[in-house]
Amino acid sequence: MVTNCKNCPLRKLDVFTQLSEDELAYMQRFKHGELKIDAQTPVLSEGSNSPQLFTALNGMGLRYKTLPDGRRQVVNFVLPGDFIGLQAGLMGEMKHSVEATTQMTLCVFDRTSLWSLYKQQPERAFDLTWAAAMEEHFLGEALASLGQMSAIERMSWGLMRFYLRCESLGLTDGERCPFPYRQQDLADILGLSLVHTNKTLMKLRGRQILSLQDGTLSIHDPAALEELSALNIEPPQRRPLI
Repeated sequence: MVTNCKNCPLRKLDVFTQLSEDELAYMQRFKHGELKIDAQTPVLSEGSNSPQLFTALNGMGLRYKTLPDGRRQVVNFVLPGDFIGLQAGLMGEMKHSVEATTQMTLCVFDRTSLWSLYKQQPERAFDLTWAAAMEEHFLGEALASLGQMSAIERMSWGLMRFYLRCESLGLTDGERCPFPYRQQDLADILGLSLVHTNKTLMKLRGRQILSLQDGTLSIHDPAALEELSALNIEPPQRRPLI
């Protein structure tokens, strides 16, 4: 069964702003269906000209950029509520790839309807612009972490930020949240070698600040973790849901 926008479970979360009845009705028309995919399934590929846009309804994935020699830089983790494919919608093709890490359900939109949304729903268009600006803000922080932070600083920043995102989505259980990613994925997003990533995790575990095992991230001392980060970590802002 395809989820009706009025019954979307994400709308119940405080992190998302509420839509009017008219906006909900428009989004229901804008939505073309849902796509269920397995883990490791490509959602969008770098260089592709996909006719579809997506919102992650549930499940997790990642965005990454690949160099010609096969080396990979993970750009961000994809969590429920994230809008996927705006880059291709505006630039003609994807400049990075998106892949499912777990089973995912995606809300599907027709890319050709994007311009109609901008004309008919200016507030929704502003929401898309806001989402793009927030992504730019995140990439600025990520670039600062890669260029200026030590390994333990960038890992503290990255994992605390991830935990807070999960918390805002109701995915935490006390100090724990799912982390279905490999250590190699974490290494690729932090710009570290796999060995350095493992050693840094061992340091944080040895200080009883966090642990990462069996697909679960546990934050034992959030104050200490935030103190280790070179950036102030704020809870996710209330944001629109496309």
